[in-house]
Amino acid sequence: MFFFFQIVLTGLFKNKGEILPLQSDLKKFPIMLGLLIGGFIGMFSETALNIALTSLMKDLHIAASTVQWLTTGYLLVVGVLVPVSGLMIRWFTTRQLLLSALSAFIIGTLISAVSHTFTFLLIGRLVQGIATGILIPLIFNTVMTIFPPHKRGAALGVVGLVIMFAPAIGPTAAGYILGKLTWQWIFWVMLPFLVAALIISAIFCKNVNEVTRPKIDVLSIVLSTIGFGGIVFGFSSAGDSGWGNAKVIVALAIGVSALTIFSIRQLRMEKPMLNVRVFQHKMFTIGTLMIMIDFSIIMSSMLLLPMYWQSGKLVAVALTGILLLPGGIVNGIVSAISGKLYDIHGAKWLVRIGFLICIVAGAMFICVQTTSSFLFVIAANLLLMIGAPLVMSPAQTNGLNALPREMSPDGSAIMNTAQQVSGAIATALSATLLAAGEHAYTGAGGQHAAAALTNGVQYGFMFTLILAVIGFALSFTVRTVGVFEKPQDQQRKMQLKKETDSPD
Repeated sequence: MFFFFQIVLTGLFKNKGEILPLQSDLKKFPIMLGLLIGGFIGMFSETALNIALTSLMKDLHIAASTVQWLTTGYLLVVGVLVPVSGLMIRWFTTRQLLLSALSAFIIGTLISAVSHTFTFLLIGRLVQGIATGILIPLIFNTVMTIFPPHKRGAALGVVGLVIMFAPAIGPTAAGYILGKLTWQWIFWVMLPFLVAALIISAIFCKNVNEVTRPKIDVLSIVLSTIGFGGIVFGFSSAGDSGWGNAKVIVALAIGVSALTIFSIRQLRMEKPMLNVRVFQHKMFTIGTLMIMIDFSIIMSSMLLLPMYWQSGKLVAVALTGILLLPGGIVNGIVSAISGKLYDIHGAKWLVRIGFLICIVAGAMFICVQTTSSFLFVIAANLLLMIGAPLVMSPAQTNGLNALPREMSPDGSAIMNTAQQVSGAIATALSATLLAAGEHAYTGAGGQHAAAALTNGVQYGFMFTLILAVIGFALSFTVRTVGVFEKPQDQQRKMQLKKETDSPD
C-alpha cells in the first residue's frame, strides 16, 4: 500500500518549489485553507450519514447489520491510515499529500453521490476514508511547523472548528437535506467545497515539511494495519453484533496482539515508523487521554441525541436537524476562541472548566423523558457543546507543545489515531448501552417504543457522564507547557536577566 502511494503521489503531483523557511513572512491562511476545508468535510462525513441510515436501508433494501458498514468501513480505513501518516509526511511533500488526498476525496464523494447500490456507495465511503486518514494528521503537522509556540493555541483553535464543529453540525445539515431531497444530495453538497479546496491548495499550498525518506519497515506497516484495523473493526462491530460475538472477540484479540508486537518493535528500532517514545512526555500522554475522552463524549452524544429526537420525541428528521443546530453553532464559536484562550491562560483551568460543564450536561441528559421540554434538551446540548470544545484545543496544543519538533509528526499521528479509535469505541459502547436500556424497559413490562428508546438513551448518557467525570479528575494532573508570551516579551525578559547577571 505504501509503495502504491509513492508511485501515485510522485507521479501526479510533482514537488513545486523548495521547502518554505519558517523565518519567511508566511501567508499562513491561504496555506491552511485547503487543508481546513478538506478536513472539515472529512469530519463532517463521519456523522452526516448517521441520520440517513434509515433512509438508506429502505432505498437500498439492506439490513441494519449491512448499512452500518458505511460508518464502520469509513472509520476502519481512517484508523488504518492515520498511524502511517507520520511516515508519509516524511516521504512526500505537503503539496503531494494534500492534492492527492483532496483528489481522492472528490473521487470518493462523486462515486457515493451517483451510487444506487450498496456496493458502490461503500466503495465511495472507503475512498473518502483514505482521504480523511491523510488530511487530519497533515493539518496538525502543518500547524506545528508553520506557527511558533506562542501562536499555536489560536491556530489549533481554528483547527478545532474542523475536529469538533464538523461532526456536531453533520446531523443538522444532513437532516435538512433529507427533509427536502434524497440522501445522495448529502454527497453532492460536499463536492463543490472539495473542488474549491483543491483549486485553492493547487494555487497557494507550499511545502512546509522536510522530506527525509526514512527506511520503510514493511512489517511495522503490516502490524499497524492489522492492529488498529482489528481494534476499530471489533469495537465497531460490537455495537451491532454484540460483545460475545465470535468475530468481535477474534478481531479485538488479533488487534490488541498485533498492536502490542508493533509497539515493542518500535521501541527496539533505531528509526521507528511511529515513535511511541512520545509517551515518555507526560503532558503529551495526558493530552492524548483527554482528547480520547472528549471526542468520545462528542461521538456518543451525536449517536444518542438524534435518535432521542426522532424516536423518543417523535420529531421529523428535518426538524431534528434544526433542533441540533444551536449546539453546532455554539460548538463552532467555542472551538474558535478556546485556542486563543489557551495562548493567554494555558490549559489547566480551561480543561477543568470544560469537563465540569460536560458533567452538568451529562447529568441533565440522563434525566430526559419523552415528556421533557424541547428547551431543556436543547439547553443540555448547548452546555455539552460549550464544555467539549473548551477541552479539545487546549488539550491538543498542550500535548503537542510538550514534544520536540522532530517528534511532531509522530505525536500528531498518534493523537489522531487515538481520537479515531476512541470514537469507534464510544459509538459501540453507546449503541450497546442504548440496546440494554431498551431491553431493560421492555423487560420491566413497558410496551411503549418511544419510552423504551428514551430509557436506552438515558443508559447511553450515563456513559457520557462517567467519561466527563474521568476527564475532570484527569484535568487536575495538567501542567501548561510551551511558550505563551509574545517574542517582544521574551526579549525583554532575556535583557532583564542579562542586566541582573552582569557585575556591578
